[in-house]
Amino acid sequence: MEDSLWSALPALPPAEWLRRSNLAYLLVNAAHIAGLGMLLGSIITLDMRLLGLFRQAPLQPLAQVLSRTAAGGLVFAIITGTWLFLVNAPEYVGNNAFLSKLLLVSLAVANATFLHSRRHWALALQEGQPNLPVRIHALLSLLLWPAALVAGRWIGFL
Repeated sequence: MEDSLWSALPALPPAEWLRRSNLAYLLVNAAHIAGLGMLLGSIITLDMRLLGLFRQAPLQPLAQVLSRTAAGGLVFAIITGTWLFLVNAPEYVGNNAFLSKLLLVSLAVANATFLHSRRHWALALQEGQPNLPVRIHALLSLLLWPAALVAGRWIGFL
């Protein structure tokens, strides 16, 4: 049943359209990269601020803008990534780099969600100064997101 599910996905109309149109595939792939750029550019900048760089920038407004931009980039990357996945789902589910990317993205999203749900985040924004738990989350984020990017690039080499 599971194999037939993965094998059926490439036959869906959105996957067929991408496979048949080089321009469509190019544009969806470019949109995926744009989403990743929004996500990584925002989150890495925020993580660096939380770790002590850019101290002249006030934390609360910077964190609000960058968190929202990163979340928007993540949603955009998930939508476009899912669309790209449909084109060759059976191969992707057997690709260790793809599975590693999914794990790393899941851990990074869990890290961000956990951070934003804790009182340490609200306190850091209120005081304008990140505390130790927030810095630990920032360091973990700074490791996980680039690792997910590398795993994503690794997919084509396996």
